[in-house]
Amino acid sequence: MSVEFEGKKACIAPEGVFIIGTYDEKGVPNAMNAAWGSQSDYGEITLFLAKHKTTDNIKHTKAFTVAFATKDTVDIADYFGVETGNKVNKIEKAGCHVHKSLHVNAPIIEEFPVTLECECTSYDDNTGILVGRIVAQQADESVLTDGKIDYDKLQPIIFDISTMTYRLIGPVVGQAFHDGLKIKR
Repeated sequence: MSVEFEGKKACIAPEGVFIIGTYDEKGVPNAMNAAWGSQSDYGEITLFLAKHKTTDNIKHTKAFTVAFATKDTVDIADYFGVETGNKVNKIEKAGCHVHKSLHVNAPIIEEFPVTLECECTSYDDNTGILVGRIVAQQADESVLTDGKIDYDKLQPIIFDISTMTYRLIGPVVGQAFHDGLKIKR
């Protein structure tokens, strides 16, 4: 039996845990945790961000990085979500190491094993919609198998708004563009 319940927090999953890296106008690196976003085309990512230091930075530099939070980086990732870059240097406080992207004016946070380097194609202050063109992708060799990102090695996490927790992405359960062919026949 289904039970109707109240609440505005829809349990839509998965919600990625994206770490958005930027530089401010003085070149100081900053990071924030964002859950609402997705790949919106083969070379594009769309994120939904309220006004933050990060959005101000993106408007200034026209660039950002997106790192994927993992089981091993959950504490740092959550910290980047509970602290504001307007009051503290979050990168320094978290003890993270950064280097400048070779492709965009944004930091790569070395503690995260996969990072997308993005150019801002648009940001709308009214809607909070940020669209970025992915110009490069960096991955630590430890999370690769045959030159491809291996989610079993990466152990990316998702945000579960229903229980306010982080969860691991699970094992493979099927093959895309293949398993449904047996029904199509």
